[in-house]
Amino acid sequence: MALGTDYELQDCALARALEVVGERWSLLIVRDAFYGVQRFNDFLTHLGIPRAVLTARLNGLVAAGVLRKEPYLQTPLRHGYLLTDTGLELWGPLYQLSRWGGRHATEGGPHHLFAHADCGTDLDLVGACPACGGAPVPPDRVLMRPNAARGGSLRDDPVSRALVRPHPLLEPIASAAAPA
Repeated sequence: MALGTDYELQDCALARALEVVGERWSLLIVRDAFYGVQRFNDFLTHLGIPRAVLTARLNGLVAAGVLRKEPYLQTPLRHGYLLTDTGLELWGPLYQLSRWGGRHATEGGPHHLFAHADCGTDLDLVGACPACGGAPVPPDRVLMRPNAARGGSLRDDPVSRALVRPHPLLEPIASAAAPA
């Protein structure tokens, strides 16, 4: 019997959230959108995801209001995928889950570190800036940098190459891929 894709009998907000972002690859697509990935081919090559699965997950995230499609090329028509206000609200949970994984599920710590772009202070466990009063830092004020203790990325795609330098979240990554 195939595994269902919903939690119909679970009367729980977490179950409803998992119906939106709980499928395999969905949170990684959202993560990459925070990193500045917008184009289909860049998601495809950075994630190593099957094309049909990426199409289905992007369509689902658009339908759920997490991402929106925006044209970046008219002939032929090509769309990029950008986070909506609803999608931007996922920064806190995504950041905290990433931090948890860096502490408990990844040998050597996280691949990326996150700092408050305004002052350069590393974010704490909940995504706040201890130097600026401890309020959570919105993603458009976060600077991501590689963790020097981890060494380089194992991947050699355009997104991975772009992320070896400090990069503000949400700033589009220049695509080296042909339009998709």
